[in-house]
Amino acid sequence: MKYKVFIIFSNIILLLPLLLYAHGVSGKVDAGGIVVSAQYDTGEPMSYARVNISAPGAKLQFQSGRTDRNGRFCFFPDAAGEWKVVVDDKMGHRLEVIVPVNETHKLKTDQQAGRLTESSLARYERALIGISIIFGIFGSLLGWRGYKKAKGENSKR
Repeated sequence: MKYKVFIIFSNIILLLPLLLYAHGVSGKVDAGGIVVSAQYDTGEPMSYARVNISAPGAKLQFQSGRTDRNGRFCFFPDAAGEWKVVVDDKMGHRLEVIVPVNETHKLKTDQQAGRLTESSLARYERALIGISIIFGIFGSLLGWRGYKKAKGENSKR
């Protein structure tokens, strides 16, 4: 009975990191985005104004969001052509800009793929989880073998 409880408890402890760390994250810093800055006539930035971006020839909106506190918004176009950027503060001020995008500004998704960098912490976590799984399986097998051996000795008495 003690062996069953030990095996169940050890498996729960060893599988707990898998439940907590279901997946890792990675990130990269890209260059080449287009930044749109919006400001009022007084020079004050249009902080946190709504931004809508339309791709050339598209029926649906490409991207939407808000400017930062300095009135800036960045986007990465994926096609060449004339992009329409509308910044609206919903208080009667509206800026509409046509941004010409040529092939050099276009985000090249085929070149960007595979350049992801992952944090070294995630790599060590995966290694630690892998080692824990190996030790967990090995410990479970040894525990099961000991349980069978103990059960066999008790039945002989």
